[in-house]
Amino acid sequence: MSHFPVMLPEVLQAINPQDGDVIVDGTFGAGGYSEAFLERSDCTVVAIDQDPNAITRAKELKDKYGERFIFARGQFGDAVALLNEAGFESVDGFVLDIGVSSMQIDQAERGFSFQRNGPLDMRMDTQSNDVTAQKIVNQTEEEDLANIIYKYGEERLSRRIAKKICEVRKEKEIKTTNELSDIVQSVVPKNPKKKTHPATKTFQALRIMVNDELGQLEAGLEASQALLKNGGRLVVVTFHSLEDGIVKRFLDEKSGRQVNQSRHLPSQAPVKRSKIFEVKKRKSIEASEEELKNNARSRSAKMRVAYRTDEKEVA
Repeated sequence: MSHFPVMLPEVLQAINPQDGDVIVDGTFGAGGYSEAFLERSDCTVVAIDQDPNAITRAKELKDKYGERFIFARGQFGDAVALLNEAGFESVDGFVLDIGVSSMQIDQAERGFSFQRNGPLDMRMDTQSNDVTAQKIVNQTEEEDLANIIYKYGEERLSRRIAKKICEVRKEKEIKTTNELSDIVQSVVPKNPKKKTHPATKTFQALRIMVNDELGQLEAGLEASQALLKNGGRLVVVTFHSLEDGIVKRFLDEKSGRQVNQSRHLPSQAPVKRSKIFEVKKRKSIEASEEELKNNARSRSAKMRVAYRTDEKEVA
């Protein structure tokens, strides 16, 4: 299998699948994590993916592992409903690998990559979602477009990029990844000290907007809290600061840690928080040097691990 699951040894160690466990693979993709869990122990994996192209790979694992593998088509933010439909009220492990999969990037027709020419699509769910990157690029007002690129791409030159996009689209509709990439490169100088492509942040911003990725991440984290048993393991792998920040804030709050408030606000007495999760290592875990040599996608990966306690949320 050409797919190389990011930080697989670390994810396996953190999830530590045991015989009889039920593990949620919330971002099935090409099935790297799911298959590793199934090989490691006599567990059951419930794999979730909204991409209809994942069904083919899911059928392969179903043929190989039978009843121990269950595929649920949908978004991981809806994990509680999907697991209930599959007959499970609680689970022992919950894994999320956030962002676009290598399988999706490699398909030029999906429009995720600026390195492969294709239509400006970027939808993970091509059947239920009718919001494409092409629609956003060509129909969004300049100021709103700049805000999207800045907020979700953390691109400092967002206004310059949005202005150029609006200039070009007055002459013709922007339809392909190459067209958009060329537009961005025309106003964003390439930094010889950085390995990243000038269009990386803009493409990231559009992909996040198209798929509501940050909203899904927040919903997925809440779903993990609802589903995990006492001692259940939560593992989240992220690839940029927006995602990692959401995970870190969630775990800080749910582990009873006092979340920093603005120094401009009046000081308040510490709020007693339930310790819903135990976080043994506050710092994120990064890919090993060996993996970095073999898998460039791991370069920006950060993994966070938490363990569900038996406490309930205080109202």
